[in-house]
Amino acid sequence: MTNTHRNYGWKDAEHTAAHDYTLPAVLKEVMGISAELRRPLQILDLGCGNGSATSQLTKLGHFVMGVDASQDGIDIARSRKPDAHFAVCSIYEDELRRIVTEPMDCVVSLDVIEHLFYPTRLLEQSFQILKAGGHLIISTPYHGYLKNLAISFANGWDRHFDVHKDGGHIKFFSERTLGRMARDVGFSNLQFSKVGRLPGIWKSMIMVAEKKL
Repeated sequence: MTNTHRNYGWKDAEHTAAHDYTLPAVLKEVMGISAELRRPLQILDLGCGNGSATSQLTKLGHFVMGVDASQDGIDIARSRKPDAHFAVCSIYEDELRRIVTEPMDCVVSLDVIEHLFYPTRLLEQSFQILKAGGHLIISTPYHGYLKNLAISFANGWDRHFDVHKDGGHIKFFSERTLGRMARDVGFSNLQFSKVGRLPGIWKSMIMVAEKKL
């Protein structure tokens, strides 16, 4: 992740609460891509944190590299999965494309983009790292009309934008805004799914985008 997020360090190897409902859907997407190619994938877990998702992807038989700006997170990731490949690097740094030494089949980035001051950079870096025909899978909290309306009716914006919480989300995406940003970078064949809670007020959305051949 970037130096603008998770400055306070990782404390343990537990996955985040969001992974309870996003990770199963992401793993299903990865398995679908792998089945189509009929082989394990080379995957970059971009903003891997403590390596929780990296570990799950590795268990499926894929080659996975995890990258995060947090040294604490990477230290935990290496301790829990010593046979996996991890590196400390910010999403913003050009060095990322030197660390990732070969093009990837898939870039996975779970609940990262909403923490970035410059979210386009994540998409640009992913596009450069992917093979032609490769896929980007992003999860982020969902913000659409009905959900925003529900928050307004519940007078919940002060709680939603809790100013006393250090760190946290600084960008808020709908399907339209995230999709437009991905297309502007060059991605196509965008597919969206939503997970968590009830229809219309989902907790998160998952975008799968392709770097065309």
